[in-house]
Amino acid sequence: MSSASILPLEPSGAQAPWTQPYRGTVGMACLIIAESAIFIIFIVAYIFYLGKSLTGPAPDQVLEVPIVGTICLLSSSITVHLAVLKLRQAKLRAFTFWLAGTVILGTIFLLSTAQEWYRLIYEKGLSLQTNLFGTTYYSLVGLHASHVIVGLIMLSLTLLLALFGRVNEHHLEKFDTLSLYWHFVDGVWVVVFTVVYIVGR
Repeated sequence: MSSASILPLEPSGAQAPWTQPYRGTVGMACLIIAESAIFIIFIVAYIFYLGKSLTGPAPDQVLEVPIVGTICLLSSSITVHLAVLKLRQAKLRAFTFWLAGTVILGTIFLLSTAQEWYRLIYEKGLSLQTNLFGTTYYSLVGLHASHVIVGLIMLSLTLLLALFGRVNEHHLEKFDTLSLYWHFVDGVWVVVFTVVYIVGR
């Protein structure tokens, strides 16, 4: 009997050995879970106090649906996804282009939020101290805006490094982790938008 015939046969359905996930992804997943809990608290508080203000103005009297800002923010999830794909393909110029598009769209969203707050404060007289609606509205929308600012800072720094040629395909895992945060921010806005501008009005 030949030596080849006594060698153990490998199973036909053998799988690749398990490897630990990238620690940045795990850390970001933990952060997203924690931040989701915070947003849930603020959203529940907003819904609970909805319609319980003793004085005006009411949401239907002052709120306008931020269509342009919402379209820009949700579109930025597409551009950041395309940026990840281009970085995976080592197409650095295309990566920089889509990353710049993400930063621009996120900035437009923030500017639309600032414009809305200016109108609410100086034209409609709605501030944090005006009534329960003002307190819960600025707390919830402001919490989301602060997360957009953090995401934009990180994306802008990445864009700056990319423009100076300091980002390449070896940084894919790090940027993919950052893109998860941005997708989270966009996903939260869908919930906030629905609660504040559709259900709450």
